[in-house]
Amino acid sequence: MTPEKIAVIGIGNTLRRDDGIGIVVLESLLKFYKQKEIDYLNFGVASFDLLNRLKDYDAALLIDGVDASLAAGELKIFKLEDIELNPDRPNVSTHELNLKDLFELAKKLKLKTKIYVAGIQIRDSSYGESLSGTLKNQLERIVKEIRKFIENTLLCSMP
Repeated sequence: MTPEKIAVIGIGNTLRRDDGIGIVVLESLLKFYKQKEIDYLNFGVASFDLLNRLKDYDAALLIDGVDASLAAGELKIFKLEDIELNPDRPNVSTHELNLKDLFELAKKLKLKTKIYVAGIQIRDSSYGESLSGTLKNQLERIVKEIRKFIENTLLCSMP
């Protein structure tokens, strides 16, 4: 049996303050917790090429800032298929390809990749290059929680 291929993917716009949290977390994971068994990918504002890349992996964790009416800095990790598809609910992503679109396309393309999403509630998506103080103060906790998920879920599922 071939080993599972795993990707950790940062998504975000680092020129829109907290919207860049996915990239900032990805960079922290690379700096402090890099695992040789994992491919770390920076997908910026995400495009349809993301789906093309996902098909190369058995499992992937997407890290992204979301606007889901949670407390600023709150982290929710869930399977992509668990997204509640409600047409009246606003999109939670600020990117070209939002999570609802990604879910629908993954279903239509019959992607076999197990896709998890680490959604981090943003506070400020105005123009600027640094995170808000609120997210900056919670960054270490967020990175540790995501690292724990990677170790306990993604790496534990490897043969």
